Amino acid sequence: MGAALQNNSNNSNRRSNRRRNHIMSEINVTPMVDVMLVLLVVFMITAPLLTVGVPVDLPKSNANSLGGNDEPLVITMKADGQIYIQETPTPADKLISRLIAITNAKSDQRIFIRADQALSYGDVMIMMGKIAAAGFKKVALLTKQPNS
Repeated sequence: MGAALQNNSNNSNRRSNRRRNHIMSEINVTPMVDVMLVLLVVFMITAPLLTVGVPVDLPKSNANSLGGNDEPLVITMKADGQIYIQETPTPADKLISRLIAITNAKSDQRIFIRADQALSYGDVMIMMGKIAAAGFKKVALLTKQPNS
């Protein structure tokens, strides 16, 4: 009888050992969530700083901003006469052909012109005229708000 009692207690010890030594197979996601939240904050802070392409001194205006759903194509005219499509330098004589190629000849593509305020009004209007003559209907000038 004593032997049977000893075996029962030995079996119960094995069972409790199995419960204690059970391998945990769940992943702790708390550190991953922490890292993701830090990355989210970093991207939220740096994203607005990446929107400025070519630095230009824009004139100020009280005009309301234009709304739209599509991403506009930005042409930048610097004071020294350089012209950029987005951030790519482009010669003035190849500007229209590159615009047509980039937009796939879509005349409803929004085009924004960022011109340095040191440029003459005539130079900016010549550029707008060339773009309009190429068939683009939505051409607008970008300015800074007076409080910025």
